Amino acid sequence: MFDFAPSPDCSTPERYKQLLEACDAITQGEDDAIANMANVASLLDAFLPDCNWTGFYRVAGGAEKRELVLGPFAGKPACIRIPFGQGVCGAAAESGATQLVEDVHAFPGHIACDAASRSEVVVPVKRNGEVIAVIDLDSPTPSRFTSQDAQGLEKLAEILRNRI
Repeated sequence: MFDFAPSPDCSTPERYKQLLEACDAITQGEDDAIANMANVASLLDAFLPDCNWTGFYRVAGGAEKRELVLGPFAGKPACIRIPFGQGVCGAAAESGATQLVEDVHAFPGHIACDAASRSEVVVPVKRNGEVIAVIDLDSPTPSRFTSQDAQGLEKLAEILRNRI
């Protein structure tokens, strides 16, 4: 049984190692996507310091109107629908690439759900080459997220691609 809490004062790589182990343990064998996203949003909130929002947006809509719809999260209430290509989440969904944003106020078309957010990282979750969701983390600290965060979250997306 996991404690689902990081070791105190661990390095970023070790923190992500523990997060990935916890995510794998809590989602393995569970086929309910919402339950898995809810537990992982909670794990992200517990494991990653200095975040004011951790969660998911799910891909919805047909070919003519693809958009992201709010999924499970930890944090303040958020925007419910985001069109592909708009804001950091929409850019990640449209491009299929991780978005690492040091200053969200400098990002063209940034959607401010929480005015306290200053930096953001968004990682697409892909199944069979198609984006099915994005993992979204916000922080009130500028430049909070690094390439280590992006890489750790990309590994998390790999674990989740067939579990959400």
